[in-house]
Amino acid sequence: MTWKARLRDLAFVALAFVIGGAALTAYTVYRIGEVGQHDNRRKVDAIVVLGAAQYNGRPSAVLAARLDHAIDLYKAGYAPYLVVTGGKLPGDRLTEAETGRRYARDRQVPDSAILAETTGSTTLESIRNVRALFDQHGLHTALFVSDRTHMLRVLRLAADQGIEAWGSPTATSPADNDEHMHFNALMHELGALAEYNFLQSESISADSAGPSAPPSTSAESVAPASSSPSR
Repeated sequence: MTWKARLRDLAFVALAFVIGGAALTAYTVYRIGEVGQHDNRRKVDAIVVLGAAQYNGRPSAVLAARLDHAIDLYKAGYAPYLVVTGGKLPGDRLTEAETGRRYARDRQVPDSAILAETTGSTTLESIRNVRALFDQHGLHTALFVSDRTHMLRVLRLAADQGIEAWGSPTATSPADNDEHMHFNALMHELGALAEYNFLQSESISADSAGPSAPPSTSAESVAPASSSPSR
Protein backbone atom coordinates (compact mmCIF):
# COMPACT_ATOMS: atom_id res chain seq x y z
CA MET A 1 0.00 0.00 0.00
CA THR A 2 1.41 3.38 -0.99
CA TRP A 3 1.79 6.26 1.46
CA LYS A 4 -0.90 8.16 -0.44
CA ALA A 5 -3.35 5.27 0.02
CA ARG A 6 -2.51 5.11 3.73
CA LEU A 7 -3.10 8.83 4.12
CA ARG A 8 -6.43 8.49 2.32
CA ASP A 9 -7.51 5.66 4.63
CA LEU A 10 -6.48 7.65 7.69
CA ALA A 11 -8.42 10.64 6.42
CA PHE A 12 -11.54 8.49 5.99
CA VAL A 13 -11.16 7.12 9.52
CA ALA A 14 -10.69 10.62 10.95
CA LEU A 15 -13.73 11.86 9.02
CA ALA A 16 -15.82 8.97 10.34
CA PHE A 17 -14.82 9.87 13.93
CA VAL A 18 -15.67 13.54 13.37
CA ILE A 19 -19.06 12.74 11.84
CA GLY A 20 -19.83 10.18 14.57
CA GLY A 21 -18.84 12.60 17.31
CA ALA A 22 -20.89 15.41 15.81
CA ALA A 23 -23.92 13.13 15.47
CA LEU A 24 -23.61 11.94 19.07
CA THR A 25 -23.23 15.50 20.36
CA ALA A 26 -26.24 16.67 18.36
CA TYR A 27 -28.36 13.80 19.68
CA THR A 28 -27.31 14.52 23.29
CA VAL A 29 -28.16 18.20 22.90
CA TYR A 30 -31.55 17.16 21.51
CA ARG A 31 -32.15 14.81 24.45
CA ILE A 32 -31.15 17.48 27.00
CA GLY A 33 -33.65 19.85 25.45
CA GLU A 34 -36.39 17.24 25.12
CA VAL A 35 -36.19 15.95 28.68
CA GLY A 36 -35.94 19.48 30.07
CA GLN A 37 -39.21 20.47 28.40
CA HIS A 38 -41.27 17.81 30.18
CA ASP A 39 -42.80 18.38 33.60
CA ASN A 40 -43.82 14.95 34.87
CA ARG A 41 -45.05 16.06 38.28
CA ARG A 42 -47.04 13.46 40.22
CA LYS A 43 -47.52 12.40 43.82
CA VAL A 44 -44.36 10.84 45.21
CA ASP A 45 -42.65 10.13 48.53
CA ALA A 46 -40.38 13.18 48.34
CA ILE A 47 -39.52 16.23 46.26
CA VAL A 48 -35.75 16.51 45.82
CA VAL A 49 -34.27 19.89 44.90
CA LEU A 50 -30.69 19.89 43.64
CA GLY A 51 -28.29 22.35 45.23
CA ALA A 52 -26.53 25.28 43.56
CA ALA A 53 -24.42 28.24 44.64
CA GLN A 54 -25.26 30.12 47.83
CA TYR A 55 -23.64 33.07 49.54
CA ASN A 56 -23.53 32.73 53.34
CA GLY A 57 -27.14 31.64 53.51
CA ARG A 58 -28.42 33.67 50.58
CA PRO A 59 -29.31 31.43 47.63
CA SER A 60 -28.08 32.37 44.18
CA ALA A 61 -30.73 33.16 41.58
CA VAL A 62 -30.36 29.63 40.22
CA LEU A 63 -30.84 28.01 43.62
CA ALA A 64 -33.74 30.31 44.50
CA ALA A 65 -35.54 29.38 41.27
CA ARG A 66 -35.15 25.68 42.07
CA LEU A 67 -36.30 26.14 45.67
CA ASP A 68 -39.32 28.25 44.71
CA HIS A 69 -40.51 25.57 42.29
CA ALA A 70 -39.93 22.75 44.78
CA ILE A 71 -41.77 24.64 47.53
CA ASP A 72 -44.71 25.24 45.20
CA LEU A 73 -44.85 21.50 44.47
CA TYR A 74 -44.71 20.69 48.19
CA LYS A 75 -47.51 23.14 49.01
CA ALA A 76 -49.59 21.69 46.16
CA GLY A 77 -49.45 18.33 47.94
CA TYR A 78 -47.22 16.36 45.60
CA ALA A 79 -45.15 14.89 48.46
CA PRO A 80 -44.98 14.88 52.27
CA TYR A 81 -41.22 15.55 52.26
CA LEU A 82 -38.95 18.16 50.71
CA VAL A 83 -35.32 17.08 50.37
CA VAL A 84 -32.68 19.81 50.09
CA THR A 85 -29.19 18.89 48.92
CA GLY A 86 -25.64 20.15 48.65
CA GLY A 87 -22.52 20.64 50.71
CA LYS A 88 -20.29 23.69 50.89
CA LEU A 89 -17.10 25.02 49.36
CA PRO A 90 -14.02 25.81 51.48
CA GLY A 91 -14.66 29.02 53.40
CA ASP A 92 -18.45 28.77 53.21
CA ARG A 93 -20.29 29.20 56.49
CA LEU A 94 -23.37 27.22 55.47
CA THR A 95 -24.07 24.31 53.15
CA GLU A 96 -26.34 24.60 50.14
CA ALA A 97 -28.73 22.24 51.91
CA GLU A 98 -28.89 24.38 55.06
CA THR A 99 -29.48 27.45 52.93
CA GLY A 100 -32.29 25.58 51.20
CA ARG A 101 -33.74 24.47 54.52
CA ARG A 102 -33.82 28.02 55.89
CA TYR A 103 -35.30 29.35 52.65
CA ALA A 104 -38.09 26.74 52.69
CA ARG A 105 -38.75 27.21 56.40
CA ASP A 106 -39.11 30.97 55.88
CA ARG A 107 -41.80 30.14 53.32
CA GLN A 108 -43.90 28.10 55.72
CA VAL A 109 -42.56 24.63 54.97
CA PRO A 110 -42.47 22.88 58.37
CA ASP A 111 -39.05 21.81 59.53
CA SER A 112 -40.38 18.30 60.19
CA ALA A 113 -41.09 17.94 56.45
CA ILE A 114 -37.55 18.92 55.36
CA LEU A 115 -34.81 16.32 54.94
CA ALA A 116 -31.26 17.36 54.11
CA GLU A 117 -28.29 15.88 52.28
CA THR A 118 -25.44 18.15 53.41
CA THR A 119 -22.18 16.75 52.01
CA GLY A 120 -22.57 16.31 48.25
CA SER A 121 -20.29 18.48 46.13
CA THR A 122 -21.48 17.09 42.78
CA THR A 123 -24.78 15.88 41.34
CA LEU A 124 -23.57 12.29 41.57
CA GLU A 125 -22.53 12.58 45.22
CA SER A 126 -25.79 14.30 46.16
CA ILE A 127 -27.95 11.66 44.48
CA ARG A 128 -25.98 8.84 46.09
CA ASN A 129 -26.55 10.53 49.44
CA VAL A 130 -30.23 11.04 48.65
CA ARG A 131 -30.51 7.30 48.03
CA ALA A 132 -29.03 6.65 51.47
CA LEU A 133 -31.46 9.17 52.96
CA PHE A 134 -34.35 7.43 51.22
CA ASP A 135 -33.24 4.07 52.65
CA GLN A 136 -33.15 5.56 56.16
CA HIS A 137 -36.68 6.94 55.89
CA GLY A 138 -38.30 4.20 53.83
CA LEU A 139 -38.82 6.41 50.78
CA HIS A 140 -38.87 5.07 47.22
CA THR A 141 -40.23 7.60 44.71
CA ALA A 142 -39.05 11.13 43.98
CA LEU A 143 -39.82 14.21 41.97
CA PHE A 144 -36.51 15.90 41.13
CA VAL A 145 -36.32 19.66 40.71
CA SER A 146 -33.50 21.42 38.89
CA ASP A 147 -32.87 23.47 35.75
CA ARG A 148 -34.10 22.22 32.38
CA THR A 149 -30.58 21.57 31.09
CA HIS A 150 -29.77 19.54 34.21
CA MET A 151 -32.73 17.17 34.15
CA LEU A 152 -31.44 14.52 31.73
CA ARG A 153 -28.35 13.85 33.84
CA VAL A 154 -30.25 14.07 37.13
CA LEU A 155 -32.81 11.47 36.05
CA ARG A 156 -30.12 9.20 34.59
CA LEU A 157 -28.13 9.25 37.82
CA ALA A 158 -31.24 8.76 39.97
CA ALA A 159 -32.30 5.74 37.92
CA ASP A 160 -28.79 4.27 38.20
CA GLN A 161 -29.04 4.65 42.00
CA GLY A 162 -32.31 2.71 42.02
CA ILE A 163 -34.60 5.66 42.72
CA GLU A 164 -37.95 5.70 40.96
CA ALA A 165 -37.72 9.26 39.69
CA TRP A 166 -39.54 11.84 37.62
CA GLY A 167 -38.51 15.37 36.73
CA SER A 168 -40.22 18.70 37.30
CA PRO A 169 -37.79 21.36 36.02
CA THR A 170 -38.14 24.97 37.05
CA ALA A 171 -39.10 27.35 34.26
CA THR A 172 -37.57 30.44 35.88
CA SER A 173 -33.88 29.59 36.26
CA PRO A 174 -31.42 32.05 34.70
CA ALA A 175 -29.35 28.97 33.81
CA ASP A 176 -31.98 28.30 31.14
CA ASN A 177 -33.30 31.79 30.38
CA ASP A 178 -30.04 33.75 30.10
CA GLU A 179 -28.42 32.95 26.74
CA HIS A 180 -24.83 33.02 28.01
CA MET A 181 -25.60 30.99 31.14
CA HIS A 182 -27.65 28.51 29.11
CA PHE A 183 -24.75 27.92 26.70
CA ASN A 184 -22.33 27.37 29.60
CA ALA A 185 -24.80 25.02 31.31
CA LEU A 186 -25.26 23.04 28.10
CA MET A 187 -21.51 22.66 27.61
CA HIS A 188 -21.17 21.59 31.24
CA GLU A 189 -23.86 18.95 30.81
CA LEU A 190 -22.29 17.56 27.64
CA GLY A 191 -18.97 17.15 29.43
CA ALA A 192 -20.50 15.72 32.60
CA LEU A 193 -22.62 13.20 30.70
CA ALA A 194 -19.63 12.11 28.61
CA GLU A 195 -17.50 11.67 31.72
CA TYR A 196 -20.22 9.77 33.57
CA ASN A 197 -20.77 7.44 30.60
CA PHE A 198 -17.02 6.84 30.39
CA LEU A 199 -16.83 6.03 34.10
CA GLN A 200 -19.80 3.68 33.78
CA SER A 201 -18.05 1.88 30.90
CA GLU A 202 -14.89 1.60 33.00
CA SER A 203 -16.93 0.16 35.87
CA ILE A 204 -18.58 -2.44 33.62
CA SER A 205 -15.19 -3.45 32.21
CA ALA A 206 -13.79 -3.83 35.73
CA ASP A 207 -16.76 -5.92 36.86
CA SER A 208 -16.43 -8.24 33.86
CA ALA A 209 -12.71 -8.71 34.51
CA GLY A 210 -13.45 -10.87 37.54
CA PRO A 211 -11.58 -11.14 40.88
CA SER A 212 -8.28 -10.10 39.33
CA ALA A 213 -9.51 -6.57 38.68
CA PRO A 214 -8.02 -4.05 41.17
CA PRO A 215 -10.49 -2.52 43.64
CA SER A 216 -9.61 1.01 42.50
CA THR A 217 -11.53 0.52 39.25
CA SER A 218 -14.95 0.14 40.88
CA ALA A 219 -17.63 2.74 40.26
CA GLU A 220 -17.58 3.83 43.91
CA SER A 221 -13.87 4.66 43.91
CA VAL A 222 -13.53 6.67 40.70
CA ALA A 223 -13.90 10.43 40.54
CA PRO A 224 -17.46 11.81 40.42
CA ALA A 225 -19.11 13.17 37.28
CA SER A 226 -17.98 16.73 37.87
CA SER A 227 -16.25 18.81 40.51
CA SER A 228 -17.51 22.10 39.13
CA PRO A 229 -19.32 24.44 41.56
CA SER A 230 -22.18 24.45 39.01
CA ARG A 231 -22.62 20.74 39.81
